[in-house]
Amino acid sequence: MTKSANTSPHEDRNADSSVSSIELEQQVFGDDPTQVRDTDHYTREYVGGFVDKWDDLIDWKKRSEGEGRFFIDQLKSRGVHSVLDAATGTGFHSARLVEEGFDTVSADGSPQMLAQAFSNGLAYGGHILRVVNADWRWLNRDVHGEFDAIICLGNSFTHLFSEHDRRKALAEFYAMLKHDGVLIIDQRNYDAVLDEGSGSNRTYYYCGDQVSAEPDHVDEGLARYKYTFPDGSEFFLNMYPLRKKYLRGLMRDVGFQKIDTFGDFQQTYTESEPDYFIHVAEKSYRESSELNDA
Repeated sequence: MTKSANTSPHEDRNADSSVSSIELEQQVFGDDPTQVRDTDHYTREYVGGFVDKWDDLIDWKKRSEGEGRFFIDQLKSRGVHSVLDAATGTGFHSARLVEEGFDTVSADGSPQMLAQAFSNGLAYGGHILRVVNADWRWLNRDVHGEFDAIICLGNSFTHLFSEHDRRKALAEFYAMLKHDGVLIIDQRNYDAVLDEGSGSNRTYYYCGDQVSAEPDHVDEGLARYKYTFPDGSEFFLNMYPLRKKYLRGLMRDVGFQKIDTFGDFQQTYTESEPDYFIHVAEKSYRESSELNDA
């Protein structure tokens, strides 16, 4: 596999453990990047150079047009007031939520992303985002209070590599929601990626027309994506390829009752067609007859 100029091929992936993630400018994956399957590594993937270019990948204006008011309408239809944006990134959704009047707390595990989000909040509407550096596995420790809704968007949940971590994170989300709260969590259509080698049209999520985001390596335990920018720079993210049915099962196991899954913001779709699935999971108790088991 071709190595990126931003990947140090001769360094052990733990060799930089004494360096704060916020100081890193280059990604370090070690001699065999496809073997880096560790939840804790994600903070060292979002290095300064990558974060600086992240908004070129997203393209806020085009992404806003692509997703429209889907998330806003989902929240408002449920009378949501307070929202925890658990995967803030560079602040796209947090800024939109604040603009729409939601009481928003913006959390992320990457301090570099949060710094950029805070700057973006000021640049796009003069909003002062309430940012918190937090790990989902200890969310109740780092973020205080209960919320009407939690959103975890941008395929972020796939940074968790062990089932133990995924169950713990979902349990933390569940605990921080009010009794009738809602979790909105999305994921790439990894079923299509794994089974058909498709699922990378980037129509709604990665809207930058000068940036490519393509699979570099895919197996049942790893989806490694390469991001190439106009200046020739390349960055990588190692993620776990969650299957749709598996994630829905985890959410049910944790206690979420009614789960609706949309494909690229549409309620009706063919399984292989959407680039992304969006799960809207309600905590409120439902009778068995009211639940969708698909």
